[in-house]
Amino acid sequence: MRKLIYSCMVSLDGFVARPNGDLDWVVVDEELHTFINNQQQEIDLCFYGRGMYEVLRYWETADQDPTLPAFELEFAKIWQKTPKIVFSTTLEEVQGNTRLVQGDAVAEVRRQKQQAGKDMEVGGPTLATTFIQQNMIDVYGLFVQPVLLGEGVPFFPSLARSLSLRLVQTRPFQSGVVYLRYELKEQ
Repeated sequence: MRKLIYSCMVSLDGFVARPNGDLDWVVVDEELHTFINNQQQEIDLCFYGRGMYEVLRYWETADQDPTLPAFELEFAKIWQKTPKIVFSTTLEEVQGNTRLVQGDAVAEVRRQKQQAGKDMEVGGPTLATTFIQQNMIDVYGLFVQPVLLGEGVPFFPSLARSLSLRLVQTRPFQSGVVYLRYELKEQ
């Protein structure tokens, strides 16, 4: 069965954005971007809510910028070719290799998990909350940034019961970012 991965930049105190949504604290240098590019090669379907899709839609045309560094150009090409599903009741259209779904996100992801293919990724804490609360996330990837925000949008939602995880990978970067990969333990 395909795994569902929730991966995000996160402050040391557990936030993925400032209260107003700003990401001005996130550091992504060439070393980190290259690592992310390699991870994205192993994903063949991404799920987004409206907000995260609107942030990432930048990559749909980023490759047209002649000043874009090679590692960002590589990511743009990966993002463009990867199929995406956006769950939204307010969007009327999406671009590129993207399909809009206005129905039940949980049912759609459960259906996709049964299909053949590589792993899948959910982008953004709002949509991920739905899948975390339904115990559907198989892998948590945290890119811990060396910053304390004090408040903001949390990586993890409140849970009715705890989830046990197993650390399967760590990777420090020269920038001070540390990648932590956890898999869900069998319940």
